[in-house]
Amino acid sequence: MNSAVTSGVTTEPAILDARELASHPELELRFVESAHRILADLVSGGAALGWVEPPSRDEVAELLGHVVSAVRTGDAALRAAYLDRQLVGLGYWLRYTRPTHRPHADLEKIAVDAAAHGRGVGRALTTALIADARETGVEVLTLDARGDNDNALHLYRSLGFTEYGRLTDFVAVGEHRYDKVFHMLDFRRQG
Repeated sequence: MNSAVTSGVTTEPAILDARELASHPELELRFVESAHRILADLVSGGAALGWVEPPSRDEVAELLGHVVSAVRTGDAALRAAYLDRQLVGLGYWLRYTRPTHRPHADLEKIAVDAAAHGRGVGRALTTALIADARETGVEVLTLDARGDNDNALHLYRSLGFTEYGRLTDFVAVGEHRYDKVFHMLDFRRQG
């Protein structure tokens, strides 16, 4: 178990994978509830996480159940970030299901509690997920982000992702329209 999670006050986020999370019953028990709170709060505040309205607890539980099942078969990675024994962020990638796209995965979601912004949580989660993808033989890791999510787009570029496409005014949130920006990290071109 990561000592930063069990020892008390920390300044750096402790990043756990799904196996480490499952090996700590207290954290695992609270994981869905804490993840739901983070996701619902972020969506309520306008975050670009794929929902227009905050997701229900059942939606989050179903989503995380799907991700954990995919982790067990080697088709996903899940990471959880903790500060001071509290879940402050989560992220995951899923392998593409089409047979012709199986060597590739999509970084589906990185969500960081607003209270933990600026503490390096998003970078730590994304870096860990990139390492997981590389270690499991993913060739290309893709992601998409809403065009107004400047902080996330800057983070992804700083970690080596390159933009490969953009759909102008594709994301509709009420009367507002945003670009959908596609990025990729091609491990085949790296040493």
